[in-house]
Amino acid sequence: MIKVGLTGGIGSGKTTVAKMFRELGVPCYNSDEKAKDLMQNSPELIQQIKELLGEEAYKNGELNRAFVSQQVFNTKELLEELNAIVHPAVRSDFIKWADEQSSDYVIQEAAIIFEIGSQDFYDCIILVTAPKEIRIDRVMQRDASSTVEGIKARMKNQWDDTKKIEASHYIIQNDNIEQTKVQVLDVHRDILNKI
Repeated sequence: MIKVGLTGGIGSGKTTVAKMFRELGVPCYNSDEKAKDLMQNSPELIQQIKELLGEEAYKNGELNRAFVSQQVFNTKELLEELNAIVHPAVRSDFIKWADEQSSDYVIQEAAIIFEIGSQDFYDCIILVTAPKEIRIDRVMQRDASSTVEGIKARMKNQWDDTKKIEASHYIIQNDNIEQTKVQVLDVHRDILNKI
């Protein structure tokens, strides 16, 4: 089975594009959602996160997202250490999930494929891009507690699109929903033709 990585910077519209692939019958795994689930429910991860960030990382048995975000997005080393804890757990879960699928290919939606050096794990990579202003606006609309400064800080922890474009097999420019649908269909057909 072909494993496809779907990536893009914050606010690029990865989830929207993944939904379009799902509508074409392609199973899609959302790494961000699964990471949140594992950070909330995996006793091993909870213990490791507490060891890294302290007891305050969990409040009343729930992941203290605001505290965790504040810690890691302002300290690159802490972010890297947290990624080193969470990403292997997500990778194992994805592999198990992919083995249970019966399609020609599966997609793993993941924000930081290149940043953590996992691009070689996939048979091909789809990059979703959009202009920076649109991306900031999308994040502001979906998360009222976001600030422009906070979004830009998160963007700084991700590779620039120009660097990602060189390393990707497919580029989907996501600034017009109808054109995005056409691009998704083209990519879908091309992947199926190569299988």
